Amino acid sequence: MDHAQKKTKNMGLVLAGLLLGILMASMDNTIVATAMGDIVGKLGGLDKFVWVTSAYMVAEMAGMPIFGKLSDMYGRKKFFVFGIIVFMIGSALCGTATSIVQLSMYRAIQGIGGGALVPIAFTIMFDAVPAEMRGKLGGLFGAVFGLSSIFGPLLGAYLTEYAQWEWIFYINLPLGLLAFVFIAFFYRESHEHSKQQIDWTGAVTLVGAVISLMFALELGGKKFAWDSWQILSLFGLFAVLAIIFVLVERLVKEPIISFGMFKKQVYWSSNLIGIFSGAAFITASVYIPIFIQGVLGGKPTNSGLVLLPMMLGSVVTATMGGFLMNKVRYRTIMIPTLALLLIGLYLLTTLDSNTSLWTVRFYMILIGSGIGASFSVLSNAAMNSVSPRERGAASSTMNFLRSLGMTLGITVFGIVQSHLFTRKLTDSFAGAEEGGSSIALPPGLDLKDPHALLSPEARKLIPPQILDKITASMSTSIVDTFVWAVIPAGLALLAAFFMGRDKMEPESVQSSSEYTATH
Repeated sequence: MDHAQKKTKNMGLVLAGLLLGILMASMDNTIVATAMGDIVGKLGGLDKFVWVTSAYMVAEMAGMPIFGKLSDMYGRKKFFVFGIIVFMIGSALCGTATSIVQLSMYRAIQGIGGGALVPIAFTIMFDAVPAEMRGKLGGLFGAVFGLSSIFGPLLGAYLTEYAQWEWIFYINLPLGLLAFVFIAFFYRESHEHSKQQIDWTGAVTLVGAVISLMFALELGGKKFAWDSWQILSLFGLFAVLAIIFVLVERLVKEPIISFGMFKKQVYWSSNLIGIFSGAAFITASVYIPIFIQGVLGGKPTNSGLVLLPMMLGSVVTATMGGFLMNKVRYRTIMIPTLALLLIGLYLLTTLDSNTSLWTVRFYMILIGSGIGASFSVLSNAAMNSVSPRERGAASSTMNFLRSLGMTLGITVFGIVQSHLFTRKLTDSFAGAEEGGSSIALPPGLDLKDPHALLSPEARKLIPPQILDKITASMSTSIVDTFVWAVIPAGLALLAAFFMGRDKMEPESVQSSSEYTATH
């Protein structure tokens, strides 16, 4: 086997390792959601279950910009391998947890590893392959990212039902081991890195600001009231640390996040698209299953499977976006696909209790097709707009802001839906009482929690005339929430018009071969 053949073979193994890393980290963000009922039933700690998700998201998002910058300074490989090892350790520990508190701590360890995997995987791919292949591979990477984000809840439900909840974590161990072998033994990168002094002040203030904001968003309205001193203090601390971070980053020579990158039109517009499209997309992902189960009376499996058409649509356009990047401008890809996202969300505002499942599936195909290209195009657009020594920071900032957009979407639209549901339910019952109807509910049923009304067992205990009012209130609240979600979808489409005339341009031979994958 000659050198060229050997290099091509090794490249395939390296790319497989990167894809496994993306699969693990992005899937673990969602796989726990459908298993939480079983986990709480086994471990207890219902009042603390929110920490299981929060700990992972906070650690992952806080680590993304830091690891991105460190990979620019000291090399991608060592931090990607570090991410795999830490993620596997966290996964193994999660499976041994005997309490919710323990599980939350181990999830934070997982999150630290996950913060290194996704952004650095995209950066290594961009570094390691020739410029003419980046579009196609970017489409593949984006498809896996989108696929794993949506596939996570389905796999979590399957493993919980047919195995044990511990396996949602143990499944990462063989995947992580393969990824470790492929990257550690088959990926060689250039030793020419731009080593600078670490911006410790920026790192500390950034991590502190992210932790404060994420805990405020995750715990507000769940563990503490939004106007409680705990949540207000977290928001205040976030504001102070964020201001200090911005001031520090403008003064230091090598900042964690270079604001100079945002002077490029294609870079700031790509990040805006990531924030707004992420918020709109996650709203549909969360509330369509609730609508299917709570309004149409579908089974839990049907409510999860309704996401499959979205997954199919996202994979198709993520792949198409990757193939087209080398041929047309970024905005030529993003404008029509984001228009599909906007149309799909608008159609969701027409749902009611008489809507068929096939109609919902068609709407989900539109939404998946609308979001898919962003998974492949935006990261490549961001990295292609900066110098090789800034690619790690560019990729991690892009992924960080996209994740932030999703978190804000879940939080803000969760508040909107809960408020609308409670108000409409109160108005409906008030009208019933004025009409002389008596309201008898099963003991312990909390009407403020729509999730408590999703199980078939709970619905059977509710009198039909009362269930009709609850269902109508839930339907209206979810549909009205989709009305609000149209706004970020429209803003994402608007931002796409500002991407300018940029497209993926071939680089010089020296730049495109700066990193190589050889044994």
